Amino acid sequence: MSAPPLPAALRGPASRTVRTTVVLLFAAWLVDYADRLVINLVLPSFGEEFGLGRGQQGLVVSAFFLAYALCQIPGGLLADRFGARRVICWALLAWSLFTALTGLAWSFAALLVLRFAFGAAEGVFPPASMKALVERTAPEERMGANGLIMSSNAIAALLTPLAVAPLIAVFGWRSAFFSTAALGVAVHAAVRLRLPDPLPRATDGSPAAPHGVREILRVGVLWRFALMMFGYSVIAWGLTTWMPSYLSEERGVPLASAGALMAVPALGAAAATILGGRISDRLGGHHRKVIVPGMTAAGIFLLLMAFSDSLTGFAVFGTLAVFSASLGYMPIFSVPLRGLAPEHVGAGSAVIVFGGQVAGMVAPPVMGLLADAISFRAAFAFLVLGAVIAALTALLTPQDAASFRAVTGPLGEASDRPSSAKELS
Repeated sequence: MSAPPLPAALRGPASRTVRTTVVLLFAAWLVDYADRLVINLVLPSFGEEFGLGRGQQGLVVSAFFLAYALCQIPGGLLADRFGARRVICWALLAWSLFTALTGLAWSFAALLVLRFAFGAAEGVFPPASMKALVERTAPEERMGANGLIMSSNAIAALLTPLAVAPLIAVFGWRSAFFSTAALGVAVHAAVRLRLPDPLPRATDGSPAAPHGVREILRVGVLWRFALMMFGYSVIAWGLTTWMPSYLSEERGVPLASAGALMAVPALGAAAATILGGRISDRLGGHHRKVIVPGMTAAGIFLLLMAFSDSLTGFAVFGTLAVFSASLGYMPIFSVPLRGLAPEHVGAGSAVIVFGGQVAGMVAPPVMGLLADAISFRAAFAFLVLGAVIAALTALLTPQDAASFRAVTGPLGEASDRPSSAKELS
């Protein structure tokens, strides 16, 4: 059997630019995600040291997401105005600083303030990353490239517990934040020095019409995509926040072993994210063909996971749920990133990502309260609501770039393709 062909993002005359962009953005997202995952591994330590219940522990996580969500749209506007590379570098330095300061936290109040500041610093990064990708890829290869980049989230979910759990066991929870902050500084240097310039674009020569934040926020279809992202992220953030605590406190699994147990669903999520991106490029959008069946399966597997009596059943059904839900991650972005003009990608994608961060604010404390008041079974069953929201919203959104542009008007693009080698010569 011959090897499958490389994604279009890794072939062609602009392949070096695309490859370098994918590698650097993958590294930036890897650190971004690892920095925010560390908090989930140390929640039991926080609870013990500062006397916090699960509801308060969930608030520590939500403080990050509150600021993260609030800064999405300002971050997109900053990227559109000052350039993606500059905003990415600002974000990397700032969030690394607040990650390190979290290791010096002395109280519950300090944790809330530091995690809020950390969330604000990371919040400007996602729309800048989306803009950097759009400026360096053609529409037909975009989701394949983005799938490779965003698989970093699942890889971080795999590597972070394996690397950080032993570190916490030997040096204590504070050491985890200092280590990940150092990685952020190193990636900042790489992005600043090596991120390629944007690809030249073939245009009709007319200047892009300016659009302020009010005009972008009034585009209702973007908020429907944001609601779809909310549904997906309820599942993603609910599981990543509470699975370590559940395995440790309810199942008696040591933290290091819990990290190894979570590696399997993380690998499944990475594979599904890449596969979802490839499918999106082939379909040219049409996200409901992936999201509706994927979220239907995820909802079923989440219920089976929540009510499984065995650790093996919990792990197997959890892995299947994560894989099914992750297939829909890239398709959520497929139509907007094809349909938005490059000069509006920062702010437009920020609206969509904002929906995911609202889920990050809602899911952790709600699940913590459910776990305290009822059981972890009720908390995990709550995640089915996310699958339902994502599937229903997928049916209520434009299914291709042309339909998207028809409802977004001047925010859509007339031409978004890199100039060919002949055109540039």
